[in-house]
Amino acid sequence: MKCLARLPLHAAALSIFGCATLLSPAPCSAAPPQKSERPNILVILADDLGYGDLSCYGATEIQTPNIDRLAADGLRFTRGYATSATCTPSRFGLLTGEYPWRQAGATVLPGDARMLIEPGRRTLAAVLQAAGYRTSVIGKWHLGLGDGTLDWNADIKPGPLEIGFDDAFILPATGDRVPCVYVENHRVRGLDPADPLQVSYGEKVGDEPTGKDRPDLLRLKLSHGHDGTIVNGVSRIGFMEGGQAARWNDEEMSDTLAARAAKFIEANREQPFFLYFGPHDPHVPRLPHPRFAEKSGMGTRGDAILQLDDCVGQLLDALEKNGLKEKTLVIFSSDNGPVLGDGYRDEAGERLGKHKPAGPLRGTKYSVYEGGGRSRGEPGQPEPDWSAFGGLRQGPGFARHQWQVAEPRH
Repeated sequence: MKCLARLPLHAAALSIFGCATLLSPAPCSAAPPQKSERPNILVILADDLGYGDLSCYGATEIQTPNIDRLAADGLRFTRGYATSATCTPSRFGLLTGEYPWRQAGATVLPGDARMLIEPGRRTLAAVLQAAGYRTSVIGKWHLGLGDGTLDWNADIKPGPLEIGFDDAFILPATGDRVPCVYVENHRVRGLDPADPLQVSYGEKVGDEPTGKDRPDLLRLKLSHGHDGTIVNGVSRIGFMEGGQAARWNDEEMSDTLAARAAKFIEANREQPFFLYFGPHDPHVPRLPHPRFAEKSGMGTRGDAILQLDDCVGQLLDALEKNGLKEKTLVIFSSDNGPVLGDGYRDEAGERLGKHKPAGPLRGTKYSVYEGGGRSRGEPGQPEPDWSAFGGLRQGPGFARHQWQVAEPRH
């Protein structure tokens, strides 16, 4: 039995590098399980979610029932660390098991950056693929694409498929960066050849309006930095032209990603699979579906957290529908800690009320403090003083699967 309770969250996920048979339902001394006994693995990595943003981690001003049921069925991690307080390096660390500060260029990447993880590098997906798993990445990527000479109108290589994934349906970078399109495997999904896509993080391309030149066209006002091309009434970082038919709808993004994940789960219910799922919420721009509008009482950031919870619920429902609840290890976490104002004037801070996104912790995304998420020490242990620690506590994290997991010490 692999004892998840004693491992940091990233270590829990990456411990499989040394174990092709993964998590065994038998005691550690027993023989390795047969291939048919291997669990499916679903990793859900939220974006900019704070430790205090979930009701199962102490939030009282917002309720997250679907994530709560995941926590109730499994166990919560309270000592998991992210390898960085920002998304690209944190995700690099998760997929490679390597410290991102040892990798040149492992910083917050623009949307046209070259692939950060070169083909041939050992990754979580590649190890599982070699062990017979069907592997997929769905959602936020933000690890670069191509070799530095990227043509968005042709095959996009290298990408996820070159580092261990069999299937990919991704946001190239983030919701606030161009290009605002999905990449499916090696191509931009839905791209019309008669309307080629151009992307630039230097000079403006095309004649589409920008947030800097036409703030009157914005439905979500910017505060800093996000003054590039306007897409769906929101100005982004960078410039893009063309690809109109391929552009995503921000309000439908969560449902689009969840539906794609549910489709992958159903298609692979008869074989072991690894799904790395990266929801966008509650990263900016926060544009949740209308069914969540004003439901949290905390504005669009709170509504985006409710949407995230709904998205997780859709994935859990897909597992149950396909009879996989008792055959799947689910790991939920966040890439880094919370942030309120992050380029747009969406009143995330003004409408916070009594809610504390980082819970009792100091610091947020981008900081070296523990705002990434930590509760008290393990039961029966003295409470350590973490206030001056230079590391980063991972956001909320827990795992659930049907095999017995080591219980926390009491």
